[in-house]
Amino acid sequence: MGDFPRPLVSGPQFFEEIPGVPDPAEASAAGHRVAQILVRGTRPDRSGIVERVVHLVDTEGLGTLADLWSTAPADSVAGCLWRLYLLHTWVHRHPGDAAREYAAGLAHASVQNVVAGVAAPPTPDDVVTLVDAVLRGIVQSDFDVILDRASAFAHVAAVGRGQLDSGDPHSAARLLDLAQQLRHAAALERTGDLL
Repeated sequence: MGDFPRPLVSGPQFFEEIPGVPDPAEASAAGHRVAQILVRGTRPDRSGIVERVVHLVDTEGLGTLADLWSTAPADSVAGCLWRLYLLHTWVHRHPGDAAREYAAGLAHASVQNVVAGVAAPPTPDDVVTLVDAVLRGIVQSDFDVILDRASAFAHVAAVGRGQLDSGDPHSAARLLDLAQQLRHAAALERTGDLL
């Protein structure tokens, strides 16, 4: 007799035996749990975690973080972390552009500059230092303050990007949207409504 394939298993076991993509609802729930642990986890001696959080993109890759958080709503902890890591990645990949756009926005967004806390005029090292401090703050500081700083930085850079006419009129608007989302999330965090 020849080799015959095994018959298909019917019932609930059928779906358990099919390899493939994890359940999107489970993946989303896992992403939200990880975000909550990073931001709201226990505070005693978290010094070892701080540098791991700052370098999470380097060790895990932006794609892994996208799988965890990119579909999370902007008014959730997971959605905030996704936006913070996007901002961090952009600045690390293009620190000269980030510093130039931020400098161009200073004259038009001086209040946000005070909140962001970037030296004027900023150097590429200054903007990298800021976004690293923001990520360190995820586990060291009040989350609303971190969101406000990141929002203010993104706002000034977006205004500067618009002033410099980067060739993509939607680019500055997208960065400004990110700033507004982070600002709104900071307000929700202060009232205890950021999930």
